[in-house]
Amino acid sequence: MAIMTVLGDITRQDVDVVVNAANSTLLGGGGVDGAIHAAAGPGLLAACRELRRTTWPQGLPVGHAVATPAFDLPARWVVHTVGPDRHRGQDDPALLASCFTASLDVADGLGATSIAMPAVGAGVYGWDAVQAADVAVGATRSWVDAHPTTPLTVIRFVLFSPRLLAAFDAALARG
Repeated sequence: MAIMTVLGDITRQDVDVVVNAANSTLLGGGGVDGAIHAAAGPGLLAACRELRRTTWPQGLPVGHAVATPAFDLPARWVVHTVGPDRHRGQDDPALLASCFTASLDVADGLGATSIAMPAVGAGVYGWDAVQAADVAVGATRSWVDAHPTTPLTVIRFVLFSPRLLAAFDAALARG
């Protein structure tokens, strides 16, 4: 199992699963969410609208994850997860950790062998880069330890800024 970091554009990752830092509406937004929706094309919005109509009429709760096809992305699936918004008082690290473990659970259930994850929470939701990295890496390592037979062999944190990359590299180095 390889857990790694890369500076880059998550919409260009050639992996089975791309994780989307979505908002609860699942209908697109800014940041990673907007970039993924734009790159995936209109099929993604239609799939998300169907999820809202059927499975999640009130929106996807914080810390949960759900999959859709990836449409025009190089990935096979998009796993959407909603991070906790610190600006709204959602500052529980367990909620943030759940974004990563729930996403890994969904990817594992799909039989995915590779996944690209962003720094969920470290954008407009206000989580400090170092804390977000520590939570993400810790949750991912715990998940891997608890799932020795997972088909996932590559877990890649795809970071959009050198600051986030440094924070995630440091979290990985802390062991």
